[in-house]
Amino acid sequence: MSWVRAVAALRASRTPGVLVTVSAVRGHAPREAGAKLVVSAERTWGSVGGGNLEETAIERARAMLASGALASAEPESVVSSLSDKARTDHGRQCCGGEVTLLLEPLPVVPAVAVFGLGHVGLELARLLSRHDLDLHFVDSRATQVDAVRDHPALADAVAEVQAHHAPLPEVALGALPRGSHVLVLTHDHAEDFALCDAALRMPGHLASVGVIGSSAKWTRFERGLLLEGHDPATVATIRCPIGQPGGLGGKAPAVIALGVVADLLGVLALDGSVR
Repeated sequence: MSWVRAVAALRASRTPGVLVTVSAVRGHAPREAGAKLVVSAERTWGSVGGGNLEETAIERARAMLASGALASAEPESVVSSLSDKARTDHGRQCCGGEVTLLLEPLPVVPAVAVFGLGHVGLELARLLSRHDLDLHFVDSRATQVDAVRDHPALADAVAEVQAHHAPLPEVALGALPRGSHVLVLTHDHAEDFALCDAALRMPGHLASVGVIGSSAKWTRFERGLLLEGHDPATVATIRCPIGQPGGLGGKAPAVIALGVVADLLGVLALDGSVR
């Protein structure tokens, strides 16, 4: 598998990795500048030259992976001397040159799911698509899902975007990647409530749940969720209302969406999943 396909496969499987590149070569070396190696906790793809050089790169890459802070880790440079005088734990390489390796983290990007693709949902599609996310849009109305798929702002999206038609949106929660951040803003308060109820019944699967609406709406939801048997501490993990405290001075969909995205980015930063 080529390094490009390996990076894509790691992203698709939500597996962290490190991309190792030969960034500079002085003298003789087993590979030229630009050679690449992709490292995960269990596998490697490609090569930067084998032997001590490659084992050193793999060892350092896996130390980065084991640190558990890949999302905030900075790229690292490692200089290796290929000399018979430079013995390491992995032996000697006597090419006579010097190689600089650049190790770039490939963290698992945050997964965000937006339930409800009305006016605010479509504005969220525009804004969230500009961020490096695994982005899911879900609606019980097929026409609204088509509207997102045809949204001009998604033509050059940075995010990996998937749009799902789900007649029972709460069923789609279980198919989301583990650790997803969920925003609930459907056209129907009954759907919103069903999503909250279902989300609380899968502890540990979702990183956060936020619901659009007023404090009065949340009071009704909170009462209903308690009647459904959820304990107060669990119910309190749902954020409602979402958006910036006090609003941004307007109720237009684009203004509301801007506040919701600002709120979400704060949640992602606290979660340690954005750089």
